[in-house]
Amino acid sequence: MPPDTLRARWHSTLLAARPRPPQRGAADPAPYGENLLARWAEPHRRYHTTAHLTAVLNHIDVLQDHAAAPDLVRLAAWFHDAVYLPDRSENEERSARLAERALPEAGLTEEATAEVARLVRLTVTHAPEDGDTNGAVLCDADLAILAAAPQAYAAYAASVREEYAFVPDEAFRAGRAAVLRQLLALPRLFRTPYGVREWQAPAQENLRAELTRLAA
Repeated sequence: MPPDTLRARWHSTLLAARPRPPQRGAADPAPYGENLLARWAEPHRRYHTTAHLTAVLNHIDVLQDHAAAPDLVRLAAWFHDAVYLPDRSENEERSARLAERALPEAGLTEEATAEVARLVRLTVTHAPEDGDTNGAVLCDADLAILAAAPQAYAAYAASVREEYAFVPDEAFRAGRAAVLRQLLALPRLFRTPYGVREWQAPAQENLRAELTRLAA
C-alpha cells in the first residue's frame, strides 16, 4: 500500500477513535502518523515492514464485525510493532509505552489509550481471554500470515530469517522451531469464527511443514 494511502488510513482511524468533539488541546494526527511510518520503514526490517502493517490492517477490515471497538484495534495494529529490534525482547512493551505517550497527545481518552496499549501487549502471547473480542481480532489479524498460500508463507519465513541474519543457523533453527511448537500448542491459533473457519487448518499445515524443513 502506498504511503499516502497508509497516511489516509491513519488519519481516518485516529479521528474515528477520538471523542467528538475532540478533547481540548488534541494535536494534529499527521505528525504521529509520520513518526509511525518512519518506524515501520526502518532499514533493518524485512518482515515487520509497512507491508506487514498493511496486511494486518486489511485483515482487521475482514474481521471488524467481531470486534467491540474496531478502530481501537486498528490503532493497536499501527503500534504493535512500532518499536522493533530483532535482538531485543521488550519490543511489545516499548511499543505499548509509545502508544501510551502518543495517543493522549493525539486526542484519545485515557480509557481508549489503555485499551490500545493492552492490545499491543497482548501480541506477546497471541492468547486473548475468552470474550476478548478486540484481542481476538488483533491477534487473528497478526497471525493470518500463517495461513498464507505455501509460496507466500515461504516468503514470510525467509524474511523472518533475514531479520535474524545475525543469529547462526543452528541457533536460529532451534529458536524458530520453539516458536512454531509454541504456536501449535495453543488451544486455538485463531479466536474469531472467521479465523477458525478460514485460517486454522492451513496455518497448522504451514507450521508443521516448516518444522519438518527446519528438522531436515
